[in-house]
Amino acid sequence: MPFEIVRNDITRMKVDAIVNAANRSLLGGGGVDGAIHAAAGPELLEECRRLNGCETGDAKITGGYRLPARYVIHTVGPVWQGGGYRERELLSSCYTRSLELAAEKNLESVAFPLISAGAYGYPKEEAMEVAVEAITRFLLLHDLTVYLVVFGRQAFFTGKKLFRDVREYIDDCYVSEHFSPNREFARKNLWRGDVFRAQELDKEYRAAAPKDAAPAPDEWSVPEEILEAPKRKSAARNPLQDLKKLVKQTDEGFSQALLRMIDERGMTDAQCYKKANVDRRLFSKIRSDPEYRPSKPTVFAFVMALELSLPEAEEILRKAGFALTRSSRMDLVIEYCISHRIYDVLQINEVLYELDLPLLGNSSNVA
Repeated sequence: MPFEIVRNDITRMKVDAIVNAANRSLLGGGGVDGAIHAAAGPELLEECRRLNGCETGDAKITGGYRLPARYVIHTVGPVWQGGGYRERELLSSCYTRSLELAAEKNLESVAFPLISAGAYGYPKEEAMEVAVEAITRFLLLHDLTVYLVVFGRQAFFTGKKLFRDVREYIDDCYVSEHFSPNREFARKNLWRGDVFRAQELDKEYRAAAPKDAAPAPDEWSVPEEILEAPKRKSAARNPLQDLKKLVKQTDEGFSQALLRMIDERGMTDAQCYKKANVDRRLFSKIRSDPEYRPSKPTVFAFVMALELSLPEAEEILRKAGFALTRSSRMDLVIEYCISHRIYDVLQINEVLYELDLPLLGNSSNVA
């Protein structure tokens, strides 16, 4: 673990092995197969000649030659014939056999294309479902980083109920947050949380207002009470008390809070980081460094792994220096999922992928 869906050219992936969606001869073809052979050079074809082909659903491994990847795992996917000819079983076997070869070679990272979804005609949404299911099942028992590489901007999950529900929730929140009938209330809320959006909303209001009722320019500036609030608060507070409170709140950092919550739930470290779709090495860094500062998607991943409530999620976010905000689409996705007790990281990542948002767990650092 982890597992990521990325948009990239598979021939540029800097991983231990890339998977080639090959034909049974293994001697090259069109699409991904042709691109991989072209990038690897003629040496790949020479080695493939010695393999005597490959059966559908099976896999074989060669060197990567001129590719950034050290190896190429060749697998033969099924041709779609309507679904009644063991296509799903054979396609799942392509992923499993490829991962088994990677494990036998002690590889740490593998990148797959979406097998059989091109010229072989397998319906893309169903092909993606098989891929995610087979890969996640394997990763429950193995430590491996797997990328599913999609070339270009393709939609795979928009038909799923969770995506539709989350999208509707985001739309509703944006309407209530940014276009409330009580415009001044909406403006003040925005100025407190998102200055840029507040300025943009003011421009919209100004443009939409009738010319004979256009407000004076200073009416569209920062609300006065927001400017005055810091002054009133600073005059009323005791700086020493504020300092003591701040120190108390920061005594336990993100790392300590995370480890405490894992213990409180009776989980092992491995159970937690696998469920969070986080690499073991990253988790080791978090455990060994009390000052570790994670990214927000990584914090969200652990929120889901620990199945935290909204108050608990807000607590651990504060420990990492973040907060939930309704001006962020990603935060709204997380808020919706927690509120509806949807804690499957990969299911949530499907929604984030379709919304073109960062995925939960490890962030990709491949070329």
